[in-house]
Amino acid sequence: MWEIFEHKRVEKSLAAAPPEVQKRYEKWKDIVTISGPQGLRHIRGFNDEALSGKWKGFRSSRLNIQYRVIYRVEKDKVLVEVEKVTPHDYGRA
Repeated sequence: MWEIFEHKRVEKSLAAAPPEVQKRYEKWKDIVTISGPQGLRHIRGFNDEALSGKWKGFRSSRLNIQYRVIYRVEKDKVLVEVEKVTPHDYGRA
């Protein structure tokens, strides 16, 4: 079993998200708790991928076409830290 720790801003950003994103995030947490991040890679809809640039070391999973959950995995612990749930902004460089 994996532990999920959420940054305090996650609750606020989820409250502003549509209900379907909130439900999808709960499903994401269930999968990660049981199977770990590698379980997400077997489900194509999450499009789980490593990030680069200033987010190097973090991963992103798609909750819907707009929203992403950004997280990182502690290798020496069974731990996933959720940094934020955010709408993906395609307009920024």
